[in-house]
Amino acid sequence: MNSATVQDPRAGRAVTLVLACLGVFVAYLPVTTVSVSLPAIQRALGATTAQLSWVPDAFVLPMAALILTTGVWGDVHGRKRVFQAGMAFCALGAAIALTADSVQVVWAGQALSGLGAAALLPTTLALISHAVPDHRERGRFIGLWATSLLASLAVGPLIAGVLLDHVAWRWIYLLPIPVSLTVLVVAAFLLPDSRAPHGRRLDWPGQITAAVAVTAVVYGVIEGGADGFGEPAVVAALVLGALGAVAFVLVERRSTSPMLDLALFRSPAFTATALVAMISFLGLIGFFFVLSLYFGLVQHLTTLEAGLRMVLVSGTSLLVGIPVGRLMHRVSARVLITTGLVLTATALLTLTSLDAHTSYGSLAWRLVLLGLGLGAVFAPMTASAVSSVPHHLAGMAAAGNNAFRQVGGALGPAVLGALLTTRALDALPEHLADAGLPAETGSLVLGTAREAVEHGPRGESVDGPAVSLGRCAEVAARRRGAGAPGCGAGADEGKRDS
Repeated sequence: MNSATVQDPRAGRAVTLVLACLGVFVAYLPVTTVSVSLPAIQRALGATTAQLSWVPDAFVLPMAALILTTGVWGDVHGRKRVFQAGMAFCALGAAIALTADSVQVVWAGQALSGLGAAALLPTTLALISHAVPDHRERGRFIGLWATSLLASLAVGPLIAGVLLDHVAWRWIYLLPIPVSLTVLVVAAFLLPDSRAPHGRRLDWPGQITAAVAVTAVVYGVIEGGADGFGEPAVVAALVLGALGAVAFVLVERRSTSPMLDLALFRSPAFTATALVAMISFLGLIGFFFVLSLYFGLVQHLTTLEAGLRMVLVSGTSLLVGIPVGRLMHRVSARVLITTGLVLTATALLTLTSLDAHTSYGSLAWRLVLLGLGLGAVFAPMTASAVSSVPHHLAGMAAAGNNAFRQVGGALGPAVLGALLTTRALDALPEHLADAGLPAETGSLVLGTAREAVEHGPRGESVDGPAVSLGRCAEVAARRRGAGAPGCGAGADEGKRDS
């Protein structure tokens, strides 16, 4: 191994940690800033539920599909270069979304930011792992890395809330630009470089099959929720995703330099943390997506009011993550992760009882409980995945764990968005009958709602699929040239901008 290729692991540890934490902060900032702004984006751009689902997924999907490749690229060509490329893509993606005048341009900006995040997540962990060879000490550094991730999730809603109370929604993309460019310049001069200690090469067959599998499955779930899972295009996408997953496993088993060495799964700790990462982020990102719609389109809160509620989750996770990082030396990671998952599941179960009139106090304790659970999971989950494998596989393990995390994050809005749409349409006829609408009017309202789900707002149509029943009834009644008896308060209440 060329000594010039990899610098002394202990050289520049403090700089490596600071830049890695800033990198993951920038990488995850779009998750909550965008999620809490979805109602405003929907109203401004006239997006359907499926189109709105693609706003967060356009960011998460490139992370899930490319994170393994960027991890290998860093191992081969130098993690410093990949880190810098990630920061540059984050800045470019934010700049494009900042100037967007359509939901498609937002998708493009989100996708480039997601590509940047795909480069940053495995690279930052690999840089830390190289700088801190001792696995016990490394756990503390990774705990700080995970804290930075949670800090990004915590401040995102507040940043979006303050901005949207004063300026247009697009300005939520401003902050990542100067931060990314500043980190990019500092890294050029101060960040130590490193590469994998054993020769690796890019695994294009593995990359292609992984990208096909992830993209096809997420596309199928999103479009299936909007158009029905029996549609030929949806069925074809899901079948293609399954075939892509099988092909990925076969390719990786035969590869001399696999992108994801399947031998990693011989470690029970790595396998368990990979599954936990996927499930927890499916719930977390999907939860932020649905909760944002609930706050904006059901409770009619401003973005800042919604952000202050959502920060109860990420803020609590951040506060809990600090002592949990210290407890990892005294308490088994299995105990911490299991406790966190039980708390998370309990909190999500209690959130199923929310309705349009749930008070802040009744909601707050549920969100705090969810934050406690997630905070107990994140740091030990990441540290276990990296520490459970040999040191020379730490970069691949970090990329693999992050890949499963992002697959879950990509499926979150898709799965929960599909469930939300299906449940809302199934429950609509009963609520219309309870409101006292005639059968003919109720049928027209249901048709209007289905049209909104499939095609978005048109003309005097509704403001999206999550609209109130009163507003649906009002629109349907105007189309019939009659009044709308029993429409409810939603038809007359002015909607506050969020």
